[in-house]
This record gives sequence, C-alpha cells and structure tokens, in this order.
Amino acid sequence: MKTPVAFFIFNRPDTTELVFEAIRRAAPSRLLIVADGPRLGRLGEAEKCAAAREIVSRVDWPCEVSVDYAERNLGCRRRVSSGLDWVFRTVEEAIILEDDCLPDQSFFRFCQELLEKHRSDDRIMMISGDNFQKGVGTISDSYHFSRYPHIWGWASWRRAWKLYDVEMQQWQRFRGEGMLEGLFQEKETQRFWREVFDSVHRGEIDTWDHQFTFACLRHQALCVVPAVNLVSNLGFREDATHTRERNNMAELRTVPIRFPLRHPHDVVRNVEADLLTETEHRLPSGPVAGLRRMLGRIVRKVRG
Repeated sequence: MKTPVAFFIFNRPDTTELVFEAIRRAAPSRLLIVADGPRLGRLGEAEKCAAAREIVSRVDWPCEVSVDYAERNLGCRRRVSSGLDWVFRTVEEAIILEDDCLPDQSFFRFCQELLEKHRSDDRIMMISGDNFQKGVGTISDSYHFSRYPHIWGWASWRRAWKLYDVEMQQWQRFRGEGMLEGLFQEKETQRFWREVFDSVHRGEIDTWDHQFTFACLRHQALCVVPAVNLVSNLGFREDATHTRERNNMAELRTVPIRFPLRHPHDVVRNVEADLLTETEHRLPSGPVAGLRRMLGRIVRKVRG
C-alpha cells in the first residue's frame, strides 16, 4: 500500500499488537509511529510503554519507518496534536490509527482511494472509517458526507490539517457572533457543543479531537463517512484516558466495504444522517452521554 500510515501508541501493548498486526497485513510503504511517554508515579507504566514500542519495532515488510517518541508524558491533547503536526509536516496525506482502533482490512483501501479522489477538493477535510448509524438510514452509495469528523480510524491531508488549532483561538469570536446557532437548529445541540467547546477552550479536558470538530464546523467542511462501519474501538476499559465506561459504541462490529466504490453523485452533506447522529447517537446516548457526565464531573471539581 502506497499511502503512509500514522500509528499512535502509548501504554497498551495488548491492543497495540492487534492494531499493528492489521497494519502489517496492509503493508504500507511508509509508517510513522507516534508515542507518548509514561506518566510520573504510575507503577509499571514505563514498562508498558516500552513493550508497546517494542511491538511496533517488528516491521518485517519493505517499509520506511519514522518515529516521534516522547520521553516524558505530554498527555492526550499535546501528544496527539503535536504528533499530527509532525505527521503532516513529514507527509502530504496519511491514514491515522490509534492503538485501540482495530480496522477491517478494507479500511486501508477505502481511505487510499478517497484520499486520491478528493485530494484537491478543499470542501472535504477528512475521511472516516467509522459509521455509527447501525444500519439506520442505509444509503445506496459507498459513503456519504457529514459535518462530523469521526476519528476512530481516519485519513486526511496536510491542506486540511493546516486549519486545525489545538488552542481554538477563534472559538470566542465564533461563539460571540452566533455562528453555532447558525449551524444548528436544535437548542439542545447548540447547548451541547457550546458546553464542550467552552470546556475545551478553558483547558478543562485533556483532548485534541473536539478542536478538530470545531475546525470542521468553523469551515463548514465535509467529512466522508462509510456506508458500513470499518473500525472497532477496543479502548472502552479502565485504563483508557476518556472511554472508561462501556457504552453502545464500544467494539462495534466491522463489515468489509465492497469495491469498486460507489461515489455519491453530489458532494453535499447528508442532512438526515447528521440529524440521526445528533439526536440518537450523540446526545441521548453513545460517546456524548459519557462526555456530558465527564464534563459535569470536571465542572463540579473546578467549582469545588
């Protein structure tokens, strides 16, 4: 496979080995590995980080390997964002996987073909391997366009990553000018994203991904969502950074996508699919419900 793969690892050698095996089967010609360092005072974590790095050293196919290893712990926000900065300084485009995101093999070809097809289309910011629709509103094409960047296995270009800002410096202006209300009709959806972006902007959540969602919303970008789910998140467990509580998004079944791909006739957002995401899969349940509980705990702790 000619498309570079960026692999983000930390302290979970068991899931790292599973995802690395999937990457090995795809045999990319370029592999970029980003690793965070162990946290101080965490018994046994240095050994787990070392074990994960040993696993990804077992490249046994023709491949150019580059590494960006942190010696000290940077945390999710800084390690992933700085790692992606490094990835997109190094290559023009890449497929990105974290150590708990296990892809179906068709995910790699899906990303590679669409990276090439949409390379010069500035309206499109990323290609996701995730489909959380669970068969509801099934489409006849191989993918649809969404406003939401699902990042449990994804791909993008340098041109798109340039629009990312981990500090979200434009958020207060965006909020003050009522741009959020212009994007969402539902008050609950407006309130949810206002709470999320406020908390991220204040540095209350150690994360990088909501900043990417903000970049996509701010630029009214489109994100590719496959017709079937291509990546399963194995990271819902006690040693996770954010997904410690299992929910209905954990370890979703993957389904191979069929080739040749059937492309949508028009490059336009699927409003119905996004509405389903907002009303059924993000607000009442799924990852957002867990995030809302986490936000509540953070706010209570800060107000202490």
